[in-house]
Amino acid sequence: MLNLWFTEDWTPECRFSIKIKEHLHTEKSPFQQLDFFDSYEFGKFFTLDGIMMANEKDEFVYHDMISHVALATNPDIKKVLVIGGGDGGTVREITRYPHIEKIDMVEIDERVVRLCQKYLVQTSCKLEDPRVNLYFQDGLKFVEDAEEKSYDLILVDSTDPIGPGEGLFTKEFYENCFRALSDDGILINQHESPYFDKEAGQMKRAHKRIKDLFPISKVYQFHIPTYPSGHWLFGFASKKYDPVADHKPEEWEKFGLKTKYYNSEIHKASFALPTFVKDMLEESE
Repeated sequence: MLNLWFTEDWTPECRFSIKIKEHLHTEKSPFQQLDFFDSYEFGKFFTLDGIMMANEKDEFVYHDMISHVALATNPDIKKVLVIGGGDGGTVREITRYPHIEKIDMVEIDERVVRLCQKYLVQTSCKLEDPRVNLYFQDGLKFVEDAEEKSYDLILVDSTDPIGPGEGLFTKEFYENCFRALSDDGILINQHESPYFDKEAGQMKRAHKRIKDLFPISKVYQFHIPTYPSGHWLFGFASKKYDPVADHKPEEWEKFGLKTKYYNSEIHKASFALPTFVKDMLEESE
């Protein structure tokens, strides 16, 4: 019997491994290497350039936390832009709000979306919602061309700032997001991790660029086992709303959504950061 394992190097001295049942698919797109697996512990999952993106067991953590924090701060959001997010999980969560009118999703690599529709239906199941518009192009250019104040919420569901995701961590990109957001608009961005040096450096750079632009800029945390260290962050930036002071739990709970990770207590608690993380963020200011 073959003993097959997927292994990701978190650092040169630390690895993460998953025993797999089957290697379902492999291909090289014009942008990156895509692989889909079925595993014993985490179900189906896919990697880009050998890095875990999403799996059936813990994807709900990431997608709950990127989506619901903004809606519980401003429940009146109607127009949403998702940049990246090719697995569809972020769009899936946003479609659960019936009052949202438009969801534009911009993914540079169409093959990610099409293969997730085939192998990862758990996350991609709402990409055909009539409110969803798919654009297969560069997110940086899309935001640059977007009309001023055309979105209430921008969710940057990006890969790490290497390869196709590199442009989504630049000052120019965040400036264009600011311009494309309404006067009470919110930006949520994938903010990396404070734990290992590589991700921590990326976290500090992203935080500085966003904090220099937005009057309100906060960071919140969550635990996801299959990302390096398991300790991961999102950034919350807004022209008007503070995610703690303006949190509206009663209004959000009226939506009646059943979530697996996010709740009103987690919302508040996720902004209480460990001292070492607060120190790192202050260093970036």
